[in-house]
Amino acid sequence: MTEQERMLSGALYNAGDPALLEARRRAKCLCHRFNTQSPEDNAYAQHQQETLQALLGHMGTQCWIEAPFHCDYGTQITIGDHFFANYDCIFLDVAPIAIGNHVFLGPRVSLFTAGHPLTAQIRNLELEFGKPITIGDSVWIGGDTTVLPGVTIGPETVVAAGSVVTKDLPGGVIAVGNPCRVLRPLTEEDRAFWQAQWEAYLQSST
Repeated sequence: MTEQERMLSGALYNAGDPALLEARRRAKCLCHRFNTQSPEDNAYAQHQQETLQALLGHMGTQCWIEAPFHCDYGTQITIGDHFFANYDCIFLDVAPIAIGNHVFLGPRVSLFTAGHPLTAQIRNLELEFGKPITIGDSVWIGGDTTVLPGVTIGPETVVAAGSVVTKDLPGGVIAVGNPCRVLRPLTEEDRAFWQAQWEAYLQSST
């Protein structure tokens, strides 16, 4: 197996492999281009989207990422439609990061698929591994949240700002804390309240 094949399989691999170094260099160049585009450029939005399309494995329609943004490879990141990520997000994609539709990320959200051996003797050999992260449809993750390797977050879940998500979260809940735990499910009362807010918005807009 190549080191890249080992990396994508979740096995221990050497990140100093020349092919992986070149892949990370490519991602750094594209991130630099993305992060240094001038908003005064009339084609700013177009150039940003073109750079993201080149960087990421897949990006759906009506997606926007605020600069600065950083990732390891980009090619292991797939994003659905109607996605928004605020400033300073970091995706370490040594393993796949799969993001669904209508996902919102606050500023400085970090998605870390990379891991290192717990024993120093093996860790000092500069070997590492990765586990995938999966985020379901209509998830909202608050700012300064960190999602750790191997985590799946179910659809429509809200993760409070400043959380550290170490284990899977089910769908349809509010989760908070370090380590992140389910606070409560989203309820019909929540839906009724926000439906009323939506209707009031519509009335005030006419």
